[in-house]
Amino acid sequence: MLHPRQLVLTLLVLGSALVGPVKPHEESGKWSCESESEGRVPAQYRPGVVTLDGHADDWKDVNGFEFSLLPALDPDAENAYTGGTMTVKALHDGKDMYFMVQVKGDYVYSKGGWDSGAVSERISRWKCQYLTKGEQTHSHEKHSGWHGNGDGEFSGRSFHVITARGQLYGCLGYICKSKRKKRAWIIALIYASCGACGAEDLMNGNKCPSVALMFQVGDNASYHNMGGCKASPGTCTSKSCHGYEVDIMHFSIGNAVPGRLYGGNTLDNAEGYGGDRYGHLVDVYAWNPHCRYLDGMSPSGNDSSAQNDWKGAWWHDSFTTHSGFVEGDSPYATSGQKGTYYFEFSRPLRTMDRLQQDVQFSIGQSSKFSAAFWYPVDGNPWHGSGHFTVGCDWVLLDISSGSSALLKTASENSWDAASAFALLVSVVSLCLSVFVIYRAIKSKDNNFSPIINSL
Repeated sequence: MLHPRQLVLTLLVLGSALVGPVKPHEESGKWSCESESEGRVPAQYRPGVVTLDGHADDWKDVNGFEFSLLPALDPDAENAYTGGTMTVKALHDGKDMYFMVQVKGDYVYSKGGWDSGAVSERISRWKCQYLTKGEQTHSHEKHSGWHGNGDGEFSGRSFHVITARGQLYGCLGYICKSKRKKRAWIIALIYASCGACGAEDLMNGNKCPSVALMFQVGDNASYHNMGGCKASPGTCTSKSCHGYEVDIMHFSIGNAVPGRLYGGNTLDNAEGYGGDRYGHLVDVYAWNPHCRYLDGMSPSGNDSSAQNDWKGAWWHDSFTTHSGFVEGDSPYATSGQKGTYYFEFSRPLRTMDRLQQDVQFSIGQSSKFSAAFWYPVDGNPWHGSGHFTVGCDWVLLDISSGSSALLKTASENSWDAASAFALLVSVVSLCLSVFVIYRAIKSKDNNFSPIINSL
């Protein structure tokens, strides 16, 4: 029996060979866009200002930039997100970067979970291939006993992974004794095969909002086509796509309790990849839309040193309590209420990445990024490429140094002191002037009486 890591790597190759290129990010015609946004997001040195809890109260004095949200594949203002705008704020404390993404939108939430009925129906028509230790290829029908057990987990002798289109991506013939670990491997394989195109559909995560941040890593990485490497899914590797890497943080809130922290955790990081089994806040890298993988996974091999470096939480201002929610409180508020979604994230300025999968932030320099938002418009589940973005090119993130921030603060304080002193002198001068004028007028009113010599 192959170890699950070996199976995952084997299936990455088989998955691409079986179904060919993934199509959800293909455009209907030649893509063109003239970006009108001159937005730059400042990231000032502000230590000890924010708490990572999804609340926006501690961000009120932090400057950001407000963007219109346009469809990623058809960036036409006529088709812009009608719910409102997105505001992106950022700061750092010399160790970690912090982001606040605010998106106006009516409250909608549908708890995620494995849609066992839909998955079982879809895989019933497909076969699964895998390699044995003898490097021989076999095929077999799916195991009919693969059913949901009521809590979002599956039982059976094999694990099948498909995309929303019902395309087969792999089959794990490995029986994992831990249901939690089983689920983690399924999610990992989905992302390793097609990025974010299938996991939300399998977990019903596409019935509530989702947000992502994408950063340029490689010097040649373009905003368009998620890095822009020309290689196909079967040929994209760290060598063929070197210089086209982008770093992506993706948070789908269908399994995340508001105000609770998600992202990198001990169990998933111990597995050496960028997943999140609890709340689906994942760390992904890509070379193009068809070559997306969880950190640490690739078609050519897996590196156990990778991990999910992101943490985050979400909130909506229609919530009437700030004391904290638990999963049993779902859906947390009444659907349709007006308000704003808040997504708050943090990540170290520098990570332990040695695979060119993480952006490395530098104080005093600028990084290129973009932000995306998925929303179930009119109640319809969104799909992977049906997202809105803040523009059609990179946006600059200006990371200021602590010295410049302190110098600016000192300059402002110095100016305030000088202004106060000048105001005081002016007031004193005014008072003296009034007093002198008053004395002069009073002296005029006294009649002049000459001294008469009585002698």
